[in-house]
Amino acid sequence: MLTAALLGGFLLDWWPVVPVFAVVLFLGAAFGPRYGPVLRFYAAVVRPRLGPPAHLEDPRPPRFAATVGVIFLGAATVAFAAGGDAVGWALTLIVAGLAGLAATTGICVGCEIWLLIARRRHVELVA
Repeated sequence: MLTAALLGGFLLDWWPVVPVFAVVLFLGAAFGPRYGPVLRFYAAVVRPRLGPPAHLEDPRPPRFAATVGVIFLGAATVAFAAGGDAVGWALTLIVAGLAGLAATTGICVGCEIWLLIARRRHVELVA
């Protein structure tokens, strides 16, 4: 959904989609799944149709990834407001690409960065 919305905004040259999804990501990252509209939709509509998970994932890596997305989309919003459309779209397309990669392959680059930092800092990982 995030990838499609951001790519749609890019193709239509409609940058207001960027701050909207920055807020959507922020709500989920800052306050958890109950407050993120996309995460609530997933929990209410998609997850009940799936089997029970084999294991629960540590929430810290996806929250970190979402926070990085918020920072990039926030910076993109500032760039658009300042007239820097090229920078704004570049930052937006990075987020769209990484979200698309996670959705299609399960590879979450932000999560992997969090794990790398956590291992270097000897943070206890939840299995």
